[in-house]
Amino acid sequence: MTAFLLGGADSGSDGPRALTSDEANRLALTRFRNYEARGRAVTLTVPGTAGGLTVTASVDYRGRLGYGVVRGTGRDTSSDGLIAWTATSVSVHPMANAPAHAPASPPRSGWYSRPLRSSGSSLDSSLAIALNLGADRPDNAELLPQNGAAWVGSDRVRGHRVDVMTGPSSRDRAGTAGSVRYWIGSDGTMYRVRVDVRSAPQPVFIDFDTQTYVPVKAVPGITPTPNPTPSP
Repeated sequence: MTAFLLGGADSGSDGPRALTSDEANRLALTRFRNYEARGRAVTLTVPGTAGGLTVTASVDYRGRLGYGVVRGTGRDTSSDGLIAWTATSVSVHPMANAPAHAPASPPRSGWYSRPLRSSGSSLDSSLAIALNLGADRPDNAELLPQNGAAWVGSDRVRGHRVDVMTGPSSRDRAGTAGSVRYWIGSDGTMYRVRVDVRSAPQPVFIDFDTQTYVPVKAVPGITPTPNPTPSP
């Protein structure tokens, strides 16, 4: 897939190195840029041992909703259909022949809902990460380098020149700097994210603006059900 071919394209760089003040400012702005835009079109590439999943969706960063199409690759096509998610729940609408893009208005019936799993599911982890790539205020640029953020290299994403930067360590997990990489344009626009997810055999890629953003509407009548015991 294109994301995997381009995702490691840091060739010719002399990184990692410390962020310049301009780079730190752009990294601090990148999630706020998504929130400013209200929503972004995203494509999630989630690898798996028996075949991966691709989610072609829109994410509303103010309403904290995602909605799109999920398709299996390789041997796993059992998850094909529409998908909608919030910070706490995932709703799926199975379809034998899933469309390339989700209809603007979600179907009123045929949905199955469950709580979003906090661990053990590479899909759920990827959905949660995609939803958290927006923030209603910039991050603190001065703290990013102190917490491990760095410049890795330069790249091009669909004609856009970008800088590749590692994210800082998570607040609750020291030593995680570098587990997330951001492909960021000259104005702080986020074009790609690569994340190491514990339950995925390879990194997850999230690409932005690979299709037209469609305003997200909540799935009608969905109430999260008790979470079944997750499989290991």
